[in-house]
Order: sequence, then structure tokens, then C-alpha cells
Amino acid sequence: MPRRTSRTALDRLRTPGRLTGFLKTASICVLIAGLLSPLAQTASAAEATAANDYCGGQCSDILPPGENGNATLAQVLLNQAFGTQPDHAEDQLGPYANLAKGYSALTNSTINTFFNDASFGVPSDQVASTLSPAGRTDVTIVRDKKTGVPHITGTTRYGTEFGAGYAAAQDRLWLMDVFRHVGRGQLTAFAGGAASNQGLEQQFWRNAPYSEADLQAQIDNAVANNGARGQQALADANAYLAGINSYIDASDSGRYFPGEYVLTGHKDSVTNAGTIDHFKITDLVALASVIGALFGSGGGGEVNNAISLLAAQEQYGVTKGTEVWESFRERNDPEAVLTVHNGESFPYAAKPANAQGEALPDAGSVTTEPLVHDATGTGADQSASAASATATANALSSAKRGMSNALVVSGKYTASGHPVAVFGPQTGYFAPQLLMLQEIQGPGISARGASFAGLSMYVELGRGQDYSWSATTSGQDIIDSYAVELCQDDYHYLYHGTCTAMEKIEQKNSWAPTTADGTAAGSYTMRVWRTKYGPVEYRATVGGKKVAYTTLRSSYMHEADSIIGFQMLNDPDYVKSPQTFQSAVQHINYTFNWFYADSTHTAYYNSGNNPVRASGVDAEFPVWAQAAYEWRNWNPTTNTADYTPASAHPNSIDQDYYVSWNNKQALDYATASWGDGSVHRGNLLEDRVKKLVAAGGVTRASLVKAMADASLADLRAEDVLPDLLKVINSSTVTDSTAAAAVSKLQAWLTAGGKRTETSAGSKKYADADAIRILDAWWPLLAQGIFEPGLGTDLYTALQANLPVDESPSAAHGPTGAHAGSSFQFGWWSYVDKDVRAVLGESVRGPLADKYCGGGSLSACRDILISTLKTAAGRTAAQVYPGDDLCSAGDQWCADSIVQRTLGGIKHYNISWQNRPTFQQVVEFTSHR
Repeated sequence: MPRRTSRTALDRLRTPGRLTGFLKTASICVLIAGLLSPLAQTASAAEATAANDYCGGQCSDILPPGENGNATLAQVLLNQAFGTQPDHAEDQLGPYANLAKGYSALTNSTINTFFNDASFGVPSDQVASTLSPAGRTDVTIVRDKKTGVPHITGTTRYGTEFGAGYAAAQDRLWLMDVFRHVGRGQLTAFAGGAASNQGLEQQFWRNAPYSEADLQAQIDNAVANNGARGQQALADANAYLAGINSYIDASDSGRYFPGEYVLTGHKDSVTNAGTIDHFKITDLVALASVIGALFGSGGGGEVNNAISLLAAQEQYGVTKGTEVWESFRERNDPEAVLTVHNGESFPYAAKPANAQGEALPDAGSVTTEPLVHDATGTGADQSASAASATATANALSSAKRGMSNALVVSGKYTASGHPVAVFGPQTGYFAPQLLMLQEIQGPGISARGASFAGLSMYVELGRGQDYSWSATTSGQDIIDSYAVELCQDDYHYLYHGTCTAMEKIEQKNSWAPTTADGTAAGSYTMRVWRTKYGPVEYRATVGGKKVAYTTLRSSYMHEADSIIGFQMLNDPDYVKSPQTFQSAVQHINYTFNWFYADSTHTAYYNSGNNPVRASGVDAEFPVWAQAAYEWRNWNPTTNTADYTPASAHPNSIDQDYYVSWNNKQALDYATASWGDGSVHRGNLLEDRVKKLVAAGGVTRASLVKAMADASLADLRAEDVLPDLLKVINSSTVTDSTAAAAVSKLQAWLTAGGKRTETSAGSKKYADADAIRILDAWWPLLAQGIFEPGLGTDLYTALQANLPVDESPSAAHGPTGAHAGSSFQFGWWSYVDKDVRAVLGESVRGPLADKYCGGGSLSACRDILISTLKTAAGRTAAQVYPGDDLCSAGDQWCADSIVQRTLGGIKHYNISWQNRPTFQQVVEFTSHR
């Protein structure tokens, strides 16, 4: 059966068939003619005032597909009918895509062929427009000709933030509206009942089921607890909202608002009837809860961990089973690539000598707490059920799709003597993009970079006057699971000995067909039961007692708090050094790795509110909801506790180099997700940057080349395939099918093991057969190696902790297939360690047993050859079965990156790269 691409948040707006079926091309042209007149907005040429810029023209950035994420109805219809693009909707996609084949010849002087000039200000001959929003005299928005990025300059703080809000709405109003509804669990009612919309709202609302009062309380607490900066943040947010709402009013009266409002039934294209709701301050918290859950919320998975531990103990006995489980868990693997690699230790979430309070479920007793109730129509069909199951798995997994990478080199090893950094977040690919570019200059703010749409009162990732910063997802464990003992019925639990009622939180949604989403009518109620220990996620028995497993996250009810750290990062009077940078990001409670570079120094800090756990509590497993096992000084009313001090978080200043691709941060620092072992995609950066540093003379171009080279590498081929072939070639390969496959794989390795086109735009891979063989072989060889020894139950249970594979053509959690990011989670370390052990090579931190062929080299070889022959016999159509974008057997298309539509504008797919979505290349030449 053909594999269908996962479709998220309004993806159906992308399909031209529905629109051209609704409006024939001729009638589209007639309608467009009547809609074009309101599109033009008067703009006069002017030059933005540039603030002090110490980068010397050596700061660059890129964010595909383009800055303009709004399209009027006329522009949407033109795009659907003829493929035309609104200005600046797609002009960064080509340069971004072209790096895949152009990086080998890259020089410092050609970097901006593939990136934007990220200098402050706009040269006078490059000014495309100047706008004083709402006629204000204290702010201007200048847009440049090349990319249309807004350069916001204010003479008052209020005016500056008003301009930031206005520019955000100009570029991302529809997207902002979509995600405020996602955060509130109201997407289907707003945008339609497609199964993907159901899944999206369920995934996020399950983890953050906030009432309006909860959202407001977050704002009140963040302001009250942060003194003058809290008051300033509130004032900034209100000014920002005023700017957004001013644009809503102007675009509504001028009829140039996003066309999706018409297509989803919120506005009438003829009479202009209908409303676009103003934004309010609680919407910002709803937006922040989505972003935090996607990229900055490490932890969870304790119940799945318990299930796989029990399976291991069932297979091997308690003692041996625990040993086997721990070896696969790789809590502190000595072969793991580290960001802080100078040997410094930062112990966190270590395995206790004698675990206390564990509440492991009785075997077979665990059931997932249902979220959806009273479903009708398309809320209850098969597609809805499948979407709901996927959303639940994504929400409860510890394998968060962290993405993002960073390469930072100290000036001691660069050609100029100044640090060089290439870094950015890998946030998926959407149209419009979740992030937006901007420059903000005003009292107390001086920065350029990317911010999440609707949260762009500050630059969240970017550069200041003489420094730059970026982040990767870290994934340390700030989420714990508690077993609350039930009493009276299934909706009461014991809290400190008192039978206490759970709180019921509900969101009722219904939908009907629209032009954009023809999904038939349906409805359902999402229901979450909340306890003082967080929302209920599972039901089970422990020792025969009925329990509910809850999830408690340290950032729960605190998504708004991080605004203070971002405010500090934008303040040139605050960030003046690596130390002040580290101080700023300590105020961000999301689980991120933060990187910094100025003209002299580099720095790193791991952020997040890491709770101090009770003595003896093992963060890997559920514990009893009793006072003895709660976080130290935990207050359930405010969900606050004692947190580990800043010095206990992995941090560093002026290390020779830093790399991060969501790998392990430092020695003894455990993360919640599995897979921090001997082979991790972080190795692809580590190996390349380490060689550059050893040679010295690193430049911006050479560091970009290292990143780009790693972005095309198949991790399995580069780091595991050589040992697999070593086993196979330990004796002469006599089988002709196997020998031919080995020859192709070896030739691919010799060529570099890359997934790259034969030539730019060919849409055909070089070494296509070898790539097809490895894609087919990997899951087969993993099963052949491990299932016989582990047994089917344990092998299956461990896959719930860590999937076997994540090739470019695989689906990637909430972003679906065609998402670019690959090789984050997989069994490459297990295969690597096991095969090396069978070969008799030294393995630090080995698995508890030898699995391939039971440890026999000849038997292991037989397994590999047998599975290789099966893989070689699989056709391209079997390996790449096709979806709604790609025909079966189209290997390049199966891997390709799609800008997944969140509105009415669609874009072409590009060749696969495994790199940040927003990316900076920086080298500051001087300092204040």
C-alpha cells in the first residue's frame, strides 16, 4: 500500500486539485482581477538607521523558503493555478538548496551566494520600502530589496515593539493564528477537521492542557517574579500585540489580509463579512507552549522505560535483565561524542546506588489514558484514530525531535584569530516557515536574527552588535512520572494521605467542510484529568493497586518565564561577554544548548530548570507520588522546586571547539532520550571539526564546508558500514548477489558515503543502488542481529524507547516525511558496538551480550550476508513505496525536503540536506 505523507496543520491547502475543482482557471482569473486593487501598499524609499555593527560584513544567515509568509486570496489562487509566488515568498529557498552541490568550491567571498548578508541596516540603494506603521512617528519598518526582511527601528521602546508586532503580522499573520489555536487545542474548529489537524492539536494539548486562567497566571507570575525586567516584558508584549492588532485592522479594512481566512470560511471574499480576532496576551503563552513542547521540553518516557525493563527481566531474569537494559540505555557511554570534551564532569540524573520509591507497573497492566471522547463523524473514523494514536505516541515519547546543530571554533585555531561559528536550529520545513527573520533596533534592543512567529518581540536566535548566539535542543530530563494511588474511584487519588479529586479539563471541538478543507463534519471532546503531579497519561496496577501515571514537567505552567532570558539576549547593555551571555540564558527554562561567539571568545551553556530529585530517585522510571519522592521543596500550587545551580549545568568558555547535533552534553550528564552511544550524528560534526582544528587556519568557508559535507553524509554508511563489510569480508564472498551488493556498497564508501545528486538538479543520486541497498538492509540486519538473542518481546519493547532507523525518507514525528532531519535516533550505536565486539575489537561500554550470531564471527557473517541478499533483491519501488508527492521507486523524491504547507502557498521540493533550517555564519572582527 502506498505510504502517504503525514500532513500537518492545514496541509490540505497545498493541494491544487481541490481549489481548481472549486474554481476553474477562468473564474480564478476573473476573481483575481477584482482582488488585485487592494494589494498594493504605498512605500517610499528610505534607509534604515544602522546601529553599531562589529561584524565587518562577515555575518550571514539564511531561512527558507522566504520572509513573506502572508498571501492574499488573489495570490493564493494564482499560486494554486499557475505556480506564481508572492514577492519574497521563495527567494531564500534556491540559495539554501544550492549549497548541497555548491559547497565544495566555497570561499569566504562566495558565502553570500548561499546566505544573506546579515549586517545591520540596509544600504540606501537596497531599500525596497519604508513604512511608518499606523502613521506612528516613533518607528519605521524598512524592507530590503533582496529578501524583504523587516528592519525595525524605533525611537521609543513602545514604538519599537509596536513595529515588531506589525511586521510579524505582515509576514506571518495566518501562521500565528494557526498556532495560537494549536496551543489552545482549537485547531480543528478554526482550520478544519482533517486527520492531521486532529493529531496536531491532540499532541500539544495533551501536554499543556491550559485554561484561560492558567495562561493568564503564567503572565502574572512571570511579571511578579522578575522585577523591572518583568514589567518591561509585559510592556513590550502589550506594545507588540498592539502592532499585530493594528495590522489586522488595516489589512481587514484594506482587504489585503491572508487569503486563508476566506478559504477557511472566516471572511467573505465579496462582502468582506466576518472577523479576524485580535490577539491577546494569553495567545502568546499558548504559542510559547507549542514551541516549548516541540523543541525545548526534554524528558518523559519513564513508563515506556519501565515496560522495556520488565521485558528484559522477563527474558533474562532480574539481575541479568537489568544489566542488559542498562547496556542498551547507554546513560553515560564512554564512547559518546561530547559537546564539553575537556573531561569536565557534570553529574545529573545518574543511576542511584539503591533506587528508592520505584513504582513499576505490573506486567501487561499499562493502558494509555484516552484523550478523545464522544467523537462523531470524521472525528471517529479510521483516519482520526490513526492520527490520534500517532499524536499520543509522539506526546509521550522521550525521543523528542531535537534537531539543530552548531559548529564553533575558538580564534586560536582560525585564520583571522577571531572565533568562527556556523550554527542554527533545525525546526523542520514549513510554508510559511515557523521562524521569521527581522532586525530590531530601539532603546535597549539591538539584534538581527530569527524568532518564532507570534513571539518575535525579541530576536530569539541571531546576532547582537558584537556577538552572536544560537541553540540546539538538549533533552536533559526535566519531566518525571509519578504513580498516584487511586481511591474512591478512577478519578480520585491519594495526595499526602488525603483522597483528592482530579481536575477535569475539557476542550470541545467541532468542524464542517470548507473550501480549504473538505473534511466532512465531525466533533469530539478532548479531556485531561489533572492532578497536583501533572496530567494523567496512563493507567496501570502496581503490586495489584490501581494507579494513574502522571507527567510532571518543571516548565509546566512556566512557559512564559523564558521571556526574560530572550529580553536579556537582545539588550546590548546586558550581554557584553561570555559570562553575561551565560547569565542571560540561565533565565531560559527550555532545555537547550546555547552557543556564543564574539570577536575574542566562545561560550556554551545548557539551560533548563533541572529539578533536584529526592535522594535515591531514579529519573528513568516512575516513582510513587509520595512526599518522600517529590522534587526537593516542590510547591504543587506554583509548580516550583529547587533546581540545580548554574554551575552544575554543562558550561564552558573558550574550549578549542564546540559541536552539537543533539548529542550528549558532557561526562556524567544523562539525557532523557536514548541513543547517546558510540555512533551519533554528532560524530559527523566532531570528526570534521576536529580535523580542521588540528590543521589550524579555520575560516568561515571551511567551517561551512564541514557542516555541508556532514549534511549529506549517511551516518550508517560513514560510521557503521565499514565494520559490517569487515565482517562480511572476513572470508571470500562466493554468493554472486551478495558479492555484487558488497561491491556497490564499497564503491559508495570510497566515494564518501554521501546521499547526493549526480549533478545539481538531476534528481538522481550518485551510487543510487548502494543507497537503496543500505536503506533496505538496515532494518533487516538490526532485526537479524538482535531479535534472536533479545527475543521478540524485548526487541519490540526497546524499539518503543529508540526506533531502529531514521533514514531521510522516513517519517519524523510531528513533521512527517520529507522533513530533512535524519539519523537522530536509531540503533547505529548498538550495531556498531556489537559488530566490533564480535570482531574482537576493543569496545568501551559494550553491550551486556554479544548478539550477532551469538558472538560467533562466522555465524554473524551468515546473518549479514543473508539479510544483505534479501535487501539487494528489494526493488526501488519496494524500498520507496511512494506517497502523495512521490511515485513509487523515486528515491530522490522520497528523500527530498518539502516546505510543508501551513497556508495556501506551495513550493517546490529540494534535494535532501541534513542541516539547520535557519542558519548563521559569523565571524566578528572587533568588540565594543
